[in-house]
Amino acid sequence: MAKPEMKPLFEERMKKLLSDANDFVRYKEIVHTKPLNYIRCNTLKISCDELFVRLNKRWKVVRPFKEHKEIMLVESELGPGQLGNAIEHLLGYYYIQEVCSMMSVIALDPKPGDRVLDVCASPGSKTTQMAARMENKGTLIANDVKLDRLRILAANLERCGVMNSVVVRNDGVGLCNRLARDGFKFDKILLDAPCSGEGTLRSSAKAFLMWNVKVVDKLSREQKKLIANAIKCLKVGGELVYSTCTHSPEENEEIVDFALKNFPVSVEKVHLPLKCRIGVTHWEGAEYSKEMEKTCRIYPQDNNSEGFFVSKIKLLEEVK
Repeated sequence: MAKPEMKPLFEERMKKLLSDANDFVRYKEIVHTKPLNYIRCNTLKISCDELFVRLNKRWKVVRPFKEHKEIMLVESELGPGQLGNAIEHLLGYYYIQEVCSMMSVIALDPKPGDRVLDVCASPGSKTTQMAARMENKGTLIANDVKLDRLRILAANLERCGVMNSVVVRNDGVGLCNRLARDGFKFDKILLDAPCSGEGTLRSSAKAFLMWNVKVVDKLSREQKKLIANAIKCLKVGGELVYSTCTHSPEENEEIVDFALKNFPVSVEKVHLPLKCRIGVTHWEGAEYSKEMEKTCRIYPQDNNSEGFFVSKIKLLEEVK
């Protein structure tokens, strides 16, 4: 069944972001194709090499990134549910995760022993990825606001053998407010914010139908509240990664620019294994700092992936 076409206003906005006509044609073509089958090895339970050998007995699996052996691509044709029903998945040896989704944690780079906050954690793809990088050492607070989403998060943490996490239920703004008030500060914070989902067109036909510019503006206001309160929870020298699965500058560069103009933070250059385009510095009459060029825009046509945005900021001095 063919996916719906883009809404006219969304198409117009994407043409402005992708000003080259051929570039937009490539984008429009790829969002109507199925996403690739990426998985991430859960090194809390099995080594990358062991899983790679094991899976290749059943499917054709490749590792596209030399420095990130945990990222694997299943090239074999798969039936519905085949990846999710495999014994290795049920045992927590791997997590089914789109490659773009893995970039936030690669950018944040949490270490064993760090104190880390995942503000919007469910379903747990990035939380389990952080726990693996931390080798289950340190403290990882995983928060979400909805009970049904927390159940999914808890189930994924258990399946993947995560032992250093504390699951809490709060709205992100309220949680960060309380933590900052009580002096509980973090080395690293992941704010993978709720967004309009423009980057998920390949996997979700709903994204075509539900897109609305009023929703983009509403989410932008909420994202500013989230990042403002999350920054207050950082230690001096601590880092926060802000990411979304959308393309709209109102939800991406505008949020990072807001943080830069209102808090003692610097924007750090993001280095990722995927092809990144620099962030935009002007959009619909708004001007953003040149520092936005250090942020990363991931487009589907560049990486045969979904769409994503990744940025990283560092706190330079105490926030009262």
